[in-house]
Amino acid sequence: MYPDIVPYRTGKLEVSKVHALYYEISGNAKGKPVVFLHGGPGGGTSAKDRTFFNPDKYNIVLFDQRGAGKSTPHASLEENTTWDLVEDIERLRKYLGVDKWHVFGGSWGSTLSLVYAQTHPDRVLSLVLRGIFTLRKEELQFFYQKGTSFLFPEAWDEYIAPIPEQDRDDMILAYHSQLNSEDIQIRLRAAKAWSKWEMATSRLQVDPGDLKKAGEDDWAIAFARIENHYFINEGWFRDGQLLEKQEIDKIRHIPTIIVQGRYDVVCPATTAYALKKEWPEVEFHIIPDAGHSSSEPGISKRLVEATDKFAEL
Repeated sequence: MYPDIVPYRTGKLEVSKVHALYYEISGNAKGKPVVFLHGGPGGGTSAKDRTFFNPDKYNIVLFDQRGAGKSTPHASLEENTTWDLVEDIERLRKYLGVDKWHVFGGSWGSTLSLVYAQTHPDRVLSLVLRGIFTLRKEELQFFYQKGTSFLFPEAWDEYIAPIPEQDRDDMILAYHSQLNSEDIQIRLRAAKAWSKWEMATSRLQVDPGDLKKAGEDDWAIAFARIENHYFINEGWFRDGQLLEKQEIDKIRHIPTIIVQGRYDVVCPATTAYALKKEWPEVEFHIIPDAGHSSSEPGISKRLVEATDKFAEL
């Protein structure tokens, strides 16, 4: 990871009558443009996200997606779909005067990176993808219904606690009801439980800082409500669409590096492998001692090596 840096420019970009996106730019103003697409959806960006890139070689663009982080209105689900975000990326690119840029995303950020690249392949110089997630029903079922629960039974008990037993056959749907309750206390309890489940399972060794973040009202509400909103609507695209040959063919020419933790139980390696099989041209790295988080040493090391490699394109 590169040393911490501060942005040389920050701002808000109005992308609709409802939403304004916070963005920041750091590094070398004359460097190769790269856009960082954060996870969740709803997770927002952090200062650490700048450190995957050599600040002497990259012009580093971070932004908070609709409803997340410093973007406004906070935690809003109105006009908040995958396709809205794809066009937001394009609006930001044009606003900043960028012709083409490198695209970097992990977890939900990998989903959005793939959708963006498949929609605007002529604007993407390279892709660095981590913890591949394509929002298929089977991926959601594994993490939110039956799969990861076998490995983290104590955390699972806390996750299911807010949901009445008779409603637990569809946890995403049951959480949708509570996360959209008119009772703020019900919404908060559900948001914190939903968020803690992901924070408790994202690393081989649980980070207390991640668990603390899951307990913060504002962050948990945005993270849980927006994630659940996207999942209940199946991303607004076909199940398995991002892995279809016709979609991969649109981006097959784009230099791409995939970094995947072997023991990722949030976005299991089977999805990354399915992408690799459909797209054998990619450079594919399984990190043998890592889970999901980009902060795991083996993952962060490979991600920095990937951005260093593409800085020369």
